[in-house]
Amino acid sequence: MFDLIVRHATLPDGRTDIDVAVRGDRIAAVEPHATLAAAAAGREIDAGGLLLSPPFVDAHFHMDATLSLGLPRFNQSGTLLEGIALWGELKPHLRQEALVERALAYCDIAVARGLLAVRSHVDTSDPRLLAVDALLEVKRRVAPYLDLQLVAFPQDGVLRYDPRRDDPSCTLSALQLLEKALDKGVDVVGGIPHFERTMADGLESVRLLCELAASRGLRVDMHCDESDDPLSRHVETLALHARRLGLQGRVTGSHLTSMHSMDNYYVSKLIPLIAEAGLSAIANPLINITLQGRHDTYPKRRGMTRVPELMAAGVPVAFGHDCVMDPWYPMGSGDMLEVASMALHVAQMTGRAAMRACYDAVTGTPARILGLEGYGLAPGCFADLVLLQARDPIEAIRLRPARLAVLRRGRVVSEQPPATAALRLDGRPARVDFLHRR
Repeated sequence: MFDLIVRHATLPDGRTDIDVAVRGDRIAAVEPHATLAAAAAGREIDAGGLLLSPPFVDAHFHMDATLSLGLPRFNQSGTLLEGIALWGELKPHLRQEALVERALAYCDIAVARGLLAVRSHVDTSDPRLLAVDALLEVKRRVAPYLDLQLVAFPQDGVLRYDPRRDDPSCTLSALQLLEKALDKGVDVVGGIPHFERTMADGLESVRLLCELAASRGLRVDMHCDESDDPLSRHVETLALHARRLGLQGRVTGSHLTSMHSMDNYYVSKLIPLIAEAGLSAIANPLINITLQGRHDTYPKRRGMTRVPELMAAGVPVAFGHDCVMDPWYPMGSGDMLEVASMALHVAQMTGRAAMRACYDAVTGTPARILGLEGYGLAPGCFADLVLLQARDPIEAIRLRPARLAVLRRGRVVSEQPPATAALRLDGRPARVDFLHRR
């Protein structure tokens, strides 16, 4: 006897008419329907041939700023630097309760989208560590239904930021504030080397932060080379220290937008270096193409890193939403399929295998980058599942369809009716559901 069976599902790997049986909080069986047809369960869900997927995973987000659009004002230029300045204006007015409520509201949206794991950077450039305390509370409260992994992120630079600027009585350095955040329970070491005052300071910050992570046995995820400068070189330094410190497989470079501006000869050296060091890469297509290339007239650079080339070299590449309605980005929906769709278009990844790789970049690949335990669609994995109104991953990206059911640990946590439209057309069907009829 199973607790639940999802019947007649199509899986992302192309298998069809599959039954997925759940016992407790784990998947107990994944078999063709003919094998499990006689099995009984406390509840059954008929997938009707639609796509049953592991949940979406956002590998790069800023939950401390989410849904703060318009506070204390709007970003008039739409630039990265004004966004950073605006966040600096907002920080003195932040209240922990309001920050928690905005983050919880976003997590509600995420669950409804089938997004059940998020890696969020949290600003440590604040003597109060207000955002750190707030998101640790959010992490505790959402744990039953969403995995929230936190990155200690020195937004104003771990060498550039002087905490006495905001609190003259503070005796801690920016690096010590970041360490204090880790002591409180933040999971990952972050950084922003391209925002330090000089290239040399940026390189030194990478060394310091990687050594800190190695000493604590933690992962690293750095905002790296998030600029249009073709001479920005911090990711090669990140790769160097990952190898030197034995951090292969635990280090991520986020954004890497300068690679879109680098000359091909240098990149032909850089990408193998990244692969050799076991780095992962995270592109944030919605934000990268919005914030980069701002100094260009025409032609305009797209600003997103070299996703197909990194994937071809065996580098794990994930996509992040990065921002939703905050000082840097006034849009966003919490839908990782919107992110995958934008990446697909910007990177011109319209081949069948490439489009499926874009789906992987918001599901399985970021799950591996985050080190999520029990993720997947196999016996023994957690019963975290999303039933989509689409027949395969490519159609899911195309339609961004309804999430008919979202399951967390075998329990339905969100349901949505199918998206249909009633037609009043002579001689045509009465209803359309937008699916492709093969």
